[in-house]
Parts: sequence; structure tokens; C-alpha cells
Amino acid sequence: MSTDPRVSLEALISALQEHLAAATNKRGDDDPALEHAYYALADAFEGYEDALYDATGEVTPLDVFEDDDDEDDDEDDFDEFDDDDDYDELDIDDEDALDDEDNSDE
Repeated sequence: MSTDPRVSLEALISALQEHLAAATNKRGDDDPALEHAYYALADAFEGYEDALYDATGEVTPLDVFEDDDDEDDDEDDFDEFDDDDDYDELDIDDEDALDDEDNSDE
């Protein structure tokens, strides 16, 4: 049974209002009420998007941002590198010396 998109839209509007209230009244960066409102808003949006698609075959131009700290950390690591400046050129003689050291351990 598919949900009427108007019902899902009302739930989305309500979730937006709750998120606004939680954001304006937050009690610190890790406020559980704001976190709950954040996830409720994401769920309400996905419900609306699904109901809209089921009823009309259309979607919104919006995406739910997935908060993945590991992914953000990985992307930030690569921002520090500049293709031209951060790589030292390896002299062929130095490379041969490294090979000799590696082979001497065997």
C-alpha cells in the first residue's frame, strides 16, 4: 500500500518545524534532541520522496546528506597535496641505493 504524498508532505513539514525548534533551542553541539530531529527529518524526507515517486514517478532535486566522518577525513587528507609541490623527485642513483639496502637484508 503506497502512502498519499500529501500525507508524507505534511509529515515532512512537521519534521522541518521540529528540526528548526531543536536547532534554535539546542543545548550544545551534541544535543540529543537535535540529533533525533535530524534523523526524523531525514526519514520524513525519504518517506515523502518515496511516496511522491510511487504516486507520480517524479522525484525532488534534493538529497539526504549522509554524515560519514570517516569519508570526510579521507577526503580532507588528499586536499593537502598539491600535484607539483609535495612530491620529491627520486634520483635514479638514490633508487639504486635503496634497492641495494633492501637486497642486503636477505
